[in-house]
Amino acid sequence: MSEVKFEIQEELGTLSESAKGWTKEVNLISWNGAAPKYDIRDWAPNHEKMGKGITLTAEEAEALYKILAKIVEE
Repeated sequence: MSEVKFEIQEELGTLSESAKGWTKEVNLISWNGAAPKYDIRDWAPNHEKMGKGITLTAEEAEALYKILAKIVEE
């Protein structure tokens, strides 16, 4: 299995932190040299390990934003 390479282009925010110090973050990440995508996942301190997450294109992030805005309005 080949190694996954990533570069965090921009740290956008932290959603939560666990008792063990892992943080659920929203970042803009380039995976394997590809165009950066919005990413939500758990990270160990100093980003040395990561959990499973979800990546979104700009269009998908905008659609999620609209859905979440509807929830907040309710």
